[in-house]
Amino acid sequence: MAQQHLDPTDPAAGAVTGDTLAGYLRAQATEFLRALRLHRETGGSSNGTEESVDAARALRRSARRISGSLHTFRPLLDTAWSEEIRPELAWLSGTLGLEHSYEARLERLLLALHRLSGSSAVPAQTVGAAVGGPTDGAAPAPLKATPPNGNLTVGAAKAGALLDRQLTLARTRAHSTALQALGSSRFHAVADKVAVLASEVPLTATATSTDLLPMADAAEERLTDAITALPLVTAGHPYNAEALIHGLSPDPSSHPQDGPWHQVRLLLRLYRYAREVLLGRGAPVDLRLLTAGQALNRHRDASEAASAAAQAARTPRIAPATAYALGVLHADQRHEVEASRFAFQQCWQKQTVTTP
Repeated sequence: MAQQHLDPTDPAAGAVTGDTLAGYLRAQATEFLRALRLHRETGGSSNGTEESVDAARALRRSARRISGSLHTFRPLLDTAWSEEIRPELAWLSGTLGLEHSYEARLERLLLALHRLSGSSAVPAQTVGAAVGGPTDGAAPAPLKATPPNGNLTVGAAKAGALLDRQLTLARTRAHSTALQALGSSRFHAVADKVAVLASEVPLTATATSTDLLPMADAAEERLTDAITALPLVTAGHPYNAEALIHGLSPDPSSHPQDGPWHQVRLLLRLYRYAREVLLGRGAPVDLRLLTAGQALNRHRDASEAASAAAQAARTPRIAPATAYALGVLHADQRHEVEASRFAFQQCWQKQTVTTP
């Protein structure tokens, strides 16, 4: 039965203490173990079925929430235990998320190529067949996306084929890495710790009498400070000339303007998890947080897609028409980055609205 939490904003509700945190962590650990069992039962390590993909996503979701809660409420938890498991959960979540990231990036870029080419919509199909199966013999889940050719110019079609090869290969490697991680002693050690967490949370001696609200408020303040430091005025203009600085640099690293925005996305996630701990599953949805998170997710996706297009354009000996198409694609995704920043600015400046 789900634990009913008191509203911490109600003066008559009383303090929400470490007992509530313990209940939340136990629930997330249980979700983790349930997802792990489902992943094993569906043969996720061999055939990449839809059920196993959902199970892997649930594993990541629980791992992120446990890790985020350990970060926000770390004064209430055994320090040595928390510092040992938190980076391991972050490693697991990041490793399991890579395959999906490459899949979504390829689909985004191929759809953008068709949109920029003015071509008609084409049916979805499995792409990446030109790249062989994963090195360990296990086939990743089929990638549904727009075909890289069809009603495209020669340059755009070749750009799509190049992206298809590069990102499908990266996805295949990420799939193999995830399989190796799930079978490693490192993962089994993490799973063992989470199994213990499902029944016993290592709280400090004073945790059961400590109010969680100040720590959640601190998470909100860190988020607010990071947002205040963002160049929202620049993001509010339709044309951000500074975004072109170093645009032709041979350095394949992320765009210098993107880092602070990615940090805000992570801080927003931590604050959302803190609200979940305080308010429980039945809490009203903060529409501003939801909309802001969606804008920052689009920002991250467009930023990474632009980097992938730029990386593909650095491929030696590609035709000028292919390089041109990739350049247009890169510029398009950087425009998407600016649009996402503007959307975030518009949403964040509004008052917080909650559903009844």
